[in-house]
Amino acid sequence: MGFTDLLTDAGLGVLDSWMTTRSYVVGYSPSQADVATFKALSSAPDASKYPHAARWYKHIASFEEEFPTLPGDASKPYTVYGPDVAEVTLNPAKAPAAEEEEDDVDLFGSDEEEEDPEAVRIREERLAAYKEKKAAKPKVAAKSVVTMDIKPWDDETDMEALEKAVRGIEKDGLVWGKSKLVPVGFGIKKLQINLVVEDEKISLQELEEQIAELEDYVQSTDIAAMQKL
Repeated sequence: MGFTDLLTDAGLGVLDSWMTTRSYVVGYSPSQADVATFKALSSAPDASKYPHAARWYKHIASFEEEFPTLPGDASKPYTVYGPDVAEVTLNPAKAPAAEEEEDDVDLFGSDEEEEDPEAVRIREERLAAYKEKKAAKPKVAAKSVVTMDIKPWDDETDMEALEKAVRGIEKDGLVWGKSKLVPVGFGIKKLQINLVVEDEKISLQELEEQIAELEDYVQSTDIAAMQKL
């Protein structure tokens, strides 16, 4: 169903909820989806009421000069993006009614016949054995390899100090890798750095926000690439 009127509190609430676990409206880099949604807002969302939407708005504003060159279909309206069930989010009172209707549907039908006790015993024994076998298997942590772009404020930013500050962020499940400086124009270079994260332990959104707090050096961050190990 997508976003609705972003000039209303209800519409901003949907946007804020959508951005809770995202850095961009779609994907892992800025696109025309962000441009269309950004332009639908008359001003930055109130950070005290919509912290996630406000964070996203501030981040996308840093790309304003690049809007025409961002990938995506610029002809699509902002309403084609966002959650598919916006109406439930906008009207929470409707959700219980939907649940009540589901309660009225008997998906499996009624079965008044009693199960054979022996069949029940065998099934329970097999289920217990399966759970025990599954619990004994060592769990392999899911990991992702990420390439992150970190833009400085200008060409006078001390990039060596910037990188040192970034690598100074230490977390369980985070390993910093190789890095390089990539020219972006006007004598400015961005830091492109690789990292490996354990998916269950590290939130990339929280990591980006923590890097953005290095405001003496960092203008913005961007996930340039990501793949599962």
